Amino acid sequence: MIEHPILYSFRRCPFAIRARCALAYSRIGYYHREILLKERPSKLFELSSKGTVPILELKEGIVLDESIDIMIWAISFRDDLKWFENNKSSQLEMIKINDNDFKYWLDKYKYHSRHPEKSKEYYRGKCSVIIDKYENIFKDSKFLFGEKCSLSDIAIFPFIRQFSFVNKIWFERSFKRTNQWLNFFIESDEFNFIMKKYYVWNPLNKEDFFVNYF
Repeated sequence: MIEHPILYSFRRCPFAIRARCALAYSRIGYYHREILLKERPSKLFELSSKGTVPILELKEGIVLDESIDIMIWAISFRDDLKWFENNKSSQLEMIKINDNDFKYWLDKYKYHSRHPEKSKEYYRGKCSVIIDKYENIFKDSKFLFGEKCSLSDIAIFPFIRQFSFVNKIWFERSFKRTNQWLNFFIESDEFNFIMKKYYVWNPLNKEDFFVNYF
């Protein structure tokens, strides 16, 4: 039986980023195991047949292998700013569109050389249709669901960050309000904390990195 949750993560993965954000927000200490996606250890597949990150192994023997489930589990313990108090169904629907539609086109845009069926601009346009909706929301509010940060903001910004990195100048010029929203998160102390670099986990090494937010 493990004493604290164990998080299997990859630093730049947007799914893992949002899981780490929620754990930090809820002040949940855990053991961090950094994974190389090109060299995934067999332990990942033992915990989940998907073999993807993030995976949170709980001390009760329960395994959470979906980032949104990790986020909701974390804030069930502590949600001081009420991330998930209002608009739950609308938030989950927006996150679903991000995880399915936006992520699908983002991968083709970011890794265009692997998807030459359409132009890079075509894939960027498909992503932009969704970001345009955020841009319109930010005309009247600071965050996706009003003037307070919500679970949806945290769940979505890592993917917009990834999109922006493909062409920062174009992104900042095309989506000024969304860029301002994005910068709110990536310039925060909390984000810098959860983006700390860790050595790659070695299954033969018994030592884990304990992350404590207190």
